[in-house]
Amino acid sequence: MEQNSLRRDILHGARDGLPIGLGYFAVAFSLGITAKHAGLTAAQGFLASFLNHASAGEYALFSLIAGNAAYWEVAAVICVTNARYLLMSAALSQKFAPGSPFRHRLLVGFCITDELFGLGIAQKGWLSPAYIYSAFLVADLLWPSGTATGIIAGSILPANIVSALSVAIYGMFLAIIIPPSREHRVVGILVLLSFVCSYAFSVLPAVSNLSGGMKTILLTVAISGIAAAFFPVKDEEGGAQA
Repeated sequence: MEQNSLRRDILHGARDGLPIGLGYFAVAFSLGITAKHAGLTAAQGFLASFLNHASAGEYALFSLIAGNAAYWEVAAVICVTNARYLLMSAALSQKFAPGSPFRHRLLVGFCITDELFGLGIAQKGWLSPAYIYSAFLVADLLWPSGTATGIIAGSILPANIVSALSVAIYGMFLAIIIPPSREHRVVGILVLLSFVCSYAFSVLPAVSNLSGGMKTILLTVAISGIAAAFFPVKDEEGGAQA
């Protein structure tokens, strides 16, 4: 009976992870073009994507590699852009049944992406480790495969086609920021503020000579800190009382 339950959880996780993985493949293909410009091989791109499960963080990684950034800058930027996963992994680890081995609560942190977190949290009852690992394995193998494929395509396709494909990454970021900006005015204001500040950092004498990684760190921490201080997100109870 337990064997059947395990098999069912694995198949269920693979089924739910497949559409997520197919979406990841398309996005990662565009990241692969960026990685190709940074000088990465297909194997290097595959490994980078397998270990870093965030499109924004990975784009920052490849951009910093292309700019010959220092190792500490790369580490700091990746930590800042992926900081939200600390909270997500802590929340998802509580979905395991009481008495579950600690290794599951630890390893689930490596399985975190925005979509897989939503998938795990949405499960009714306790979360099966076999389910989330299966969904993660399917989705995460397609993610680095897309990056590697993009790098290979960037090596063999004509330059004008590669240039056109490289624009797709900006479309991805627009798709990320436009819906929440339209839904929440504060988010829209903060997005515009980040554009203005980014441009200012590129022209102001005091900060224009900073490396790209340092600018990203400073702007991300400063703008997110301002947003948290002046526009905190109310929980459901607080919102109801208000």
